[in-house]
Amino acid sequence: MDRSNIILNVLRLDRIHPTIHGNKWYKLKRNLEQFRREGVGRVVSFGGAYSNHLYALAAAGKHYSLETIGLVRGEICQPLNPVLAFAQQQGMQLVPISRSEYRYKQEAGFIAELRSRFGDFQLLPEGGSNLLAVQGCAEIAESIRWESADRCRIVALCCGTGATMAGIVSGLSAQQQANPPQVLGIGVLKAEGYLQAEVQSWLDNNQCPPGVSWRVEGNYHCGGYARSNSRLKGFLKDFTRFSQLPLEPVYTGKLLFGLFDMIERGSIPAGSEILAIHTGGVYR
Repeated sequence: MDRSNIILNVLRLDRIHPTIHGNKWYKLKRNLEQFRREGVGRVVSFGGAYSNHLYALAAAGKHYSLETIGLVRGEICQPLNPVLAFAQQQGMQLVPISRSEYRYKQEAGFIAELRSRFGDFQLLPEGGSNLLAVQGCAEIAESIRWESADRCRIVALCCGTGATMAGIVSGLSAQQQANPPQVLGIGVLKAEGYLQAEVQSWLDNNQCPPGVSWRVEGNYHCGGYARSNSRLKGFLKDFTRFSQLPLEPVYTGKLLFGLFDMIERGSIPAGSEILAIHTGGVYR
């Protein structure tokens, strides 16, 4: 960092709650408030075997006395991995669905079948990403602080569905700063142009005014969602030698890996101040 005169700080959202932490708290917050107002007693959602969303939803279900059902993509292997074991301990009913069925998770016919099986429930999409989640994530902007007003300022975060990023862009836009920071998303899945379009769609749905520059960088997915490569593994190994900041390879690891590489390549202007958002996650 010294060669580029870059300041890099980390906003530790992973510390806001022991189990419902990071961006998942902001995503769930307004949904949970609506569930309580409407008297919802059962919530169904989707996720993979290492889903941070199902982990947080299970914890929220126990805290708010909600019955939760997690539809898990693929087989549920025994013994359960730490994520699913925690979810089950919190009272979540874990139900495996095949990868072919999983593709229909947004289809009305499939959802009707779920209602006939589980009874009445409120459905949360995969990752907890909906408009209420975007509006909840807009509150993250209130916690952003800077060391200097004179530098090029960049808010950076990992990007999986685009909802958290859209929320932060919306929150910063609402502040109407004279010199707003840029927002940089590091995509964690392999789908060229997809996340850029998703963020724009969330911003449009949230009627976000223009004013904040943002983009998604798609070169650091390391092979795809939840995949890794030798460069990422090497970076994470080296990172533990000089920092105690907890990272995992699916989200926050790729964020820091991407930032360090972009700084090394000169893709981030010298003299910039970067605030990296640690969005939480299960460390495994």
